[in-house]
Amino acid sequence: MTALRLGAVSYLNTKPLVYGLEALPDQFDLRFDVPAKCATLLHEGQVDLGLIPAIEFLRGADDYWIVPGVAIASEGNVASVAVFSQKPIEQVQTIALDLSSRTSVALTRILCAKRWGIAPAFTPAEPNLSAMLARADAALVIGDPAMAIDAGALGLTKIDLGGEWHALTGLPFVYAMWTGRQGVVSPAHCSALRQAREQGGANLARIAAQVGGGDADRTDRALRYLRDNLKYGLGEREAAGLRRFHELAVDLGLAPALKPLNFYS
Repeated sequence: MTALRLGAVSYLNTKPLVYGLEALPDQFDLRFDVPAKCATLLHEGQVDLGLIPAIEFLRGADDYWIVPGVAIASEGNVASVAVFSQKPIEQVQTIALDLSSRTSVALTRILCAKRWGIAPAFTPAEPNLSAMLARADAALVIGDPAMAIDAGALGLTKIDLGGEWHALTGLPFVYAMWTGRQGVVSPAHCSALRQAREQGGANLARIAAQVGGGDADRTDRALRYLRDNLKYGLGEREAAGLRRFHELAVDLGLAPALKPLNFYS
């Protein structure tokens, strides 16, 4: 097999999907970035396969295909994608957006329009909560930083976007999936990526312990997140959730047009 240039996300939620891949340099050349950067690298052809935000499937090449059976998803609360608000969400007039994940930004806009019934002003911001809330009523924070925030201690309300999506649609939400151009990925590559997912899922405790670095509380939080909040498959329900997200994004003008969800063999 030709080694694929992989662009993966640098967050905890990715670790079960890339478990053992760095030990296969003849098959995969792996690099880590924030989700938005993964998408940019794929769009520019600097990686062959990217774990890209779901919204970017609609914004990239017309011949994007998806590795079947593998994704970062949730069905209900995800814990790591949330809006932290200083007031009831129905009263929010401004939201500061962490632009690290374009899918989370699109999801926030969809929920504002379709679930919360608000039309706030949005402002881009670095993921610093205090600075974000100094300029806005609420803030979108994603990834590991979102899980580290104690909303109650700060007098804030944490609104989990995975839970809000499920309440709106009854479907899982897909945050990212392995995506590349048609013909780039072989069946053997797909098999290796699915095997990495399976091995990662069987070793969640080991992954959490590595992340915890000897801190029992941190290890426990990581394990509960990986085990209880996340899903790593991409089956019919996840595909239905992905299609619904794409439909709503196009409806609100957040993406140019719908595309079929084509999957590699």
